[in-house]
Amino acid sequence: MISMGQIVILGVFMLLSWIVSAQLKSRFRRYSQIPVNYGMTGKDVAEKMLQENGIHDVSVISVQGQLTDHYNPVDKTVNLSQDVYNGRSVSAAAVAAHECGHAVQHATAYAPLKFRSALVPIQNVSARVMNFIFIAMFFGAFLFRSIFSFDLALMVIIACYGIFTVFALVTLPVEINASQRALAWLNNANVTGYDTAPQARDALKWAAYTYVVAALSSLAMLLYYIFLFMGRRD
Repeated sequence: MISMGQIVILGVFMLLSWIVSAQLKSRFRRYSQIPVNYGMTGKDVAEKMLQENGIHDVSVISVQGQLTDHYNPVDKTVNLSQDVYNGRSVSAAAVAAHECGHAVQHATAYAPLKFRSALVPIQNVSARVMNFIFIAMFFGAFLFRSIFSFDLALMVIIACYGIFTVFALVTLPVEINASQRALAWLNNANVTGYDTAPQARDALKWAAYTYVVAALSSLAMLLYYIFLFMGRRD
């Protein structure tokens, strides 16, 4: 059985996730009202940062949704949500520059990014295995009990969450480095000035915290299943 101490640990992670998410949304909402120098849109910021870093084979495109901003190394596109693509605020500039930071990482063969990219197919396979396991566990009492024990299912789940956790931990230096590149460029290009640079830094700091929370959440789930498995062994 899971002890009260283990329940408290999981509760702490859930509370931390809620706090960071609330703080991030609050800051991005506030900084979306603060304009950057020259009235540049997120698209302008992205294209200028790519050009000044000697990257000419990456396109900047607009995508649907909110918080859908990402860099795709496969087709070499910086994908910005519409609010960021068209926005002229500190939030938009920070997000656009951050995603271009990933493009710069790709162009310079940044080692942690290469490692994370190598883990993507492994994580995808793990996710499919997890889906199968949960479906099998749902019907297991009726169909699979003789060939697929609950203990075996737990071991597979632990292995999969182990992979998820490694991926989440590797993601941290990748995201932090992209933000560092973004902030340095925003300041050097005078897109953010003395009065707006702290807001850009704060926005990206809280964005980075979301990846910290994701790593903690993955670790929490890994610990949960480890505790569950160990409890069954007692």
